[in-house]
Amino acid sequence: YDVTIVGGGIVGLATARELLLRHPGVKYAVVEKENEVSLHQSGHNSGVIHAGIYYTPGSLKAKLCVEGLELMYKYCDQQNIPYKKVGKLIVAVEEEEIPRLDNIYKRALQNGCTVTMLDKHEIKDVEPHCKGLKAIHSPKTGIVDFAVVARSYGKQFAEGGGTIRTNFEVSNFKKSSKLDSGVLIQGKDPNQQIHSKYVIVCGGLYADRLAAKSGCEILPKIVPFRGDYLVLKESKRDLVRGNIYPVPDPRFPFLGVHYTPRMDGSVWLGPNAVLAFKREGYKFFDFNFKDLSEALLFSGLQKLVFRNFSAGVNELYRVANMNAQVKLLQRFIPELKKEDVVKGPSGVRAQALDDKGNLVDDFVFDSGKGELSTNMLHVRNAPSPAATSSLAIAKMIADEVETKYQF
Repeated sequence: YDVTIVGGGIVGLATARELLLRHPGVKYAVVEKENEVSLHQSGHNSGVIHAGIYYTPGSLKAKLCVEGLELMYKYCDQQNIPYKKVGKLIVAVEEEEIPRLDNIYKRALQNGCTVTMLDKHEIKDVEPHCKGLKAIHSPKTGIVDFAVVARSYGKQFAEGGGTIRTNFEVSNFKKSSKLDSGVLIQGKDPNQQIHSKYVIVCGGLYADRLAAKSGCEILPKIVPFRGDYLVLKESKRDLVRGNIYPVPDPRFPFLGVHYTPRMDGSVWLGPNAVLAFKREGYKFFDFNFKDLSEALLFSGLQKLVFRNFSAGVNELYRVANMNAQVKLLQRFIPELKKEDVVKGPSGVRAQALDDKGNLVDDFVFDSGKGELSTNMLHVRNAPSPAATSSLAIAKMIADEVETKYQF
């Protein structure tokens, strides 16, 4: 192949599609370790099409999210993929949250988002059961099934002449013996080999390990965090119309619990954020010694835990105690009761950390050093909201590829 993309998640498939559309005469492949695409982060997420409200004005995340939202709606319309513009409220329930909410509103306007500020009476017009002092309303925030979107990218890629090879778990990268300048991609199965002139790696939860196989630095390190959701009982779904989010607290690394309607009509509540004992550990008792020991021995995680020890203990407590989770959710909808919810699904987030314990908040591209560096590009970090931004991210990666490889 001329170009091989490692990773059949939403970013890898969007990138493959974008490159094929730009350069249709090139021979492409996507390799994916599972028996189908989009099974992990792309298929285990909240399904929210984000508007780009929170992010620092002028940042790549802000730009890509605002652009990605418009591209996503346009793509779904073209491909007849169902979505709903259910909107979103970011709600201040305490006086001390109002200055932070006001700052987020200013950011949103600078980012070009469509938002309005609501008082406590206007909140009821949007969410009749929600209680708050003040809220930002984002009518363009929507929901979609991102696994369906990812598979659509893959279908377009395959129909355009690209090859998708599933059940191909990459074990190593070496210099190709068949190409003057190229890479041999070796699968876990000794009979699986691909020779490719260029390789783009969108490895998600395994981005750091795949990068290390071709001579890249160990940092940023991927640490898996599991998020567990509760689900509203069907008889109580009328409590929620759209997304209801908290005002982020800068003292804590993660957002906090929120209400998220789904395309199937269900409503997810959560998530928490706890260290996963396995990179693809969707259940509490899923365990992998290598994954866990690697995370616990990483100085960056140790520093993050030390700085956020009490918050981490509270997160673990809420895993064991549903009442504690419900109590947080009652800040926004006081009439919610424990009897109204059941345990729901989980997702695992590939959180990139530096050695100082900081969440890596921007995109990281890496080619490493050595004989493979001129033929490889690793997407080491594609931070949330990567699914919303996937088409915009794909354009950025394709630009990078064109510059690096002089397509």
